[in-house]
Amino acid sequence: MRLVSGARLRRAAEEEERERPAPPAHHSNHQFSSMKSKFFNELTHLPMPMWAVGAIVFVVLALVASMGFCIYRKCCNKAKKPKKVRERKGGRGRRKKDKEGEDGEDKKEGEDGKEDEEKENLGKLEYSLDYNFNDNQLIVGILQAQDLAAMDLGGTSDPYVKVYMLPDKKKKFETKVQRKNLSPVFNETFSFKIPYSELGGQTLVLQVFDFDRFGKHDVIGEIKIPMNSIDLAQPIQEWKDLVGGEKEEQEKLGDICISLRYVPTAGKLTINIMEAKNLKKMDVGGLSDPFVKVVLQHNGKRLKKKKTSVKQNTLNPYFNESFSFEIPFSQIQKLQVVITVYDYDKLGSNDAIGKCWMGYGASGVGLRHWSDMLANPRRPVAQWHTLQPEEEVDAALKAPIR
Repeated sequence: MRLVSGARLRRAAEEEERERPAPPAHHSNHQFSSMKSKFFNELTHLPMPMWAVGAIVFVVLALVASMGFCIYRKCCNKAKKPKKVRERKGGRGRRKKDKEGEDGEDKKEGEDGKEDEEKENLGKLEYSLDYNFNDNQLIVGILQAQDLAAMDLGGTSDPYVKVYMLPDKKKKFETKVQRKNLSPVFNETFSFKIPYSELGGQTLVLQVFDFDRFGKHDVIGEIKIPMNSIDLAQPIQEWKDLVGGEKEEQEKLGDICISLRYVPTAGKLTINIMEAKNLKKMDVGGLSDPFVKVVLQHNGKRLKKKKTSVKQNTLNPYFNESFSFEIPFSQIQKLQVVITVYDYDKLGSNDAIGKCWMGYGASGVGLRHWSDMLANPRRPVAQWHTLQPEEEVDAALKAPIR
């Protein structure tokens, strides 16, 4: 009986297992296919064409690929760098002292290389030298320049060359300004009257400047030629690379007070030279014998000139001398008034202490003073002006008006 009942129980269990529903064999596959169909169904309902969706997918994949490439490159570089560092450390460990010496030499060579590059970048200048033994004159020719450094924002420069002798610095010359030119041609000559016996102790300086009407002129480069290092038996003509040079410190030349008055109906311009102060010492005794020269220019041509009296042995002269000029209103707009303070010399030529100018093309105080005079007809307008080096004012006057 027990055996029969056990057999019946087993049969009942087997029947229950057959009647129970089998679990879905591909339930996961069915779920994936349903999600896939749902995704594509959503795609078809998007408010954009399929080609646009494809383009977005392509861009995203490209970005991911480029990011992966960058990360790979960075990891490779990091892996390579320590290896080089270990090699260098190993080399230092073997012969540390020798390496230190070599490193020092390498640094010097590197610095020299950088300096050479800077020198090359400044450009070069062609000049000529000749000495006239009959007249005791050194004749300096400024011929041309090439590949000058660009100093202006537009990638160009307005170069001119200043020529003078050291340590005297008394006589200075300047070429004309060449506008917007990095390879200007000058072809100008200047002469210094110096006895041959005194020439050996002097140095010729050729400084190339970038002209700036509204600010300080920048030094592009310079050449210094010690006279005892060259043979003047034959004329010299050569190119030399410019080297870096600092702008010489602005020397204080003094100030001058001037009064301007213009009467348009009468066409009368009155210039009053009132006084000067803190003038540069020009004589051996520490004083000067100043006088003032007034020149009127129109379109680069001199119209009229006047001079004050000479004030003996003073650096703060009082003049109060007036000069009147007949200037029609049609000319006043383009008139230039050039004021030069000289030191009177009985035996030789008079040396210019400094200059200033007002009128057409002027800037700063010179322009403001002229504008105030035109805005206040018939009324005298007084103004202090700082004297500038003669060569700088001459260069500004020669330069074309922008």
